[in-house]
Amino acid sequence: MSNERLIYLPLGGAGEIGMNAYVYGYGAPGEERLILVDIGVAFPDMDTTPGVDLIFADIAWLEERRDRLEAVFITHAHEDHVGAIGHLFERLGAPKVYARAFTGNIARGKLAEYGIGDNAVTIANAWPDTIKAGPFTIGFLPISHSIPESSALVIDSPEGRVIHTGDFKLDVTPLVGEPFDEDLWREVAAPGVRALICDSTNVFSDNEGRSEAIVGPEITKLISEAKGMFVATTFASNVARVKTLAEAGEAAGRSICLLGRAMRRMIEASIESGVLSDFPKVVAPEDAKDIPRENLMLIVTGSQGERRAASAQLSRGKHMGLTMKEGDTFLFSSKTIPGNEKGVIHIINAFSEMGVDVVDDSSGRYHVSGHANRPDLLKMHEVVNPQIVVPMHGEHRHLREHAKLAEANRRKGVLAVNGTMVSLSGNAPEVVDYVETGRTYKDGSVQIGALDGIVRDRIRMALNGHVTVTVVLDEADEPLGDPWCDLMGLPETGRSNASLQDVLEEDLSQFLGRANAKTLSDDDKIEDALRKVVRQSANDEIGKKPEVTVVVSRLSS
Repeated sequence: MSNERLIYLPLGGAGEIGMNAYVYGYGAPGEERLILVDIGVAFPDMDTTPGVDLIFADIAWLEERRDRLEAVFITHAHEDHVGAIGHLFERLGAPKVYARAFTGNIARGKLAEYGIGDNAVTIANAWPDTIKAGPFTIGFLPISHSIPESSALVIDSPEGRVIHTGDFKLDVTPLVGEPFDEDLWREVAAPGVRALICDSTNVFSDNEGRSEAIVGPEITKLISEAKGMFVATTFASNVARVKTLAEAGEAAGRSICLLGRAMRRMIEASIESGVLSDFPKVVAPEDAKDIPRENLMLIVTGSQGERRAASAQLSRGKHMGLTMKEGDTFLFSSKTIPGNEKGVIHIINAFSEMGVDVVDDSSGRYHVSGHANRPDLLKMHEVVNPQIVVPMHGEHRHLREHAKLAEANRRKGVLAVNGTMVSLSGNAPEVVDYVETGRTYKDGSVQIGALDGIVRDRIRMALNGHVTVTVVLDEADEPLGDPWCDLMGLPETGRSNASLQDVLEEDLSQFLGRANAKTLSDDDKIEDALRKVVRQSANDEIGKKPEVTVVVSRLSS
């Protein structure tokens, strides 16, 4: 009996929505040849990751085994699936990267930022074409989603066929990109599917998913009735929606202007890769300023409240010489991702103060999800008829519910969060190992570990302020003058109504006057003691214990 096995190991995207990274392997335990499916990012927030630019999956486990990594396959061009390819490419050993044309265009742009040439990405054709990667044979199977050329992966191994759905919905009229072809999927599944690794995002949504085609008439009606300038935001990657918005604006006799680098980049990539051929003519921002407001429509980035995007810039007053005014209309043709509500509401209120009419998606008329709802997941299970269902792409509650859904329909389900290595060999999935996983932060120009303490210290300083204490000692280990403090992020006065800086410096001086020779001769003991004095004194005065840095300088003879 062979001791080789087929494994699945999520490093990101299972137990969260974002930074997708899924490993498949085949071979003897500890010697498996590996492929990686997707390498995405998540986005920070000021509450938990202040100052961080991007968040990646921790790929340390894979980096240590990069000599066994055959290739990387990218299912589609959303940032949470392709956004980390440039940042992590070298750490992965500069592997072969495969993607379809549109996704490859985006991936090449990200690699170019790191000086990596276009030949790093091989453009793959859709199924039935396949690619050989070690013990695996992989094909890109078209599936509808909210971005062009999304593909599931058909992964054949000596243990049988696995289908990794990627993000998907069952849309037969997606407007841009390929429709869901049920007959093709049944044909692919006919030989038998050992495991379906399946998107879980909308498992709690009980209604059948809606087609992209239904929002066009509603958007056209809304724009035709608007009086002033009309501005709409959506996900830049949702090329079908951007096209629908532009066509509706054009039908209403408005000139179309795209604002935001990501918006322009996605449309350019769509045209360059051939997925878009008839996008309405657009005007440059500098020309839009001279067009009468009632004849102008802006399509802008920033549907999730991103501070530097065009929507937020307009809400703060002006962007590229363009301003919003009373009587204008702003449409959110998008769903707010959980966690982004504060930023979006801030923008809505800012526009309200200007007299702008804001239309969101609370009515459900101007946006449809790109993910399969619960009935569609059941339909996918029925079409593919897998022996095993492994939920992915979702928070823990989504994965658990999806596994229960599979089990309720007499399919074997397994809950596998990040770091859970599952053997797909045998008649049932088996958890065979747990791998330490976490997050890596892009902080400025460097990558840091989530457990390095850097962001934790930043949060503590933000919550409690910071004090720098400087003390100078002479050759005899005696204080030379009084210590002094520099305060940041703290009030000037406390309960005593005296200067907080003066109170701290006085307490520090008194301590040094009492300190014994053993303490004064040891820098570590001085630092620890002065830190405690500052934290206790500050707590007495202002009810906070700030972060403290102590600088000890010694004069030498």
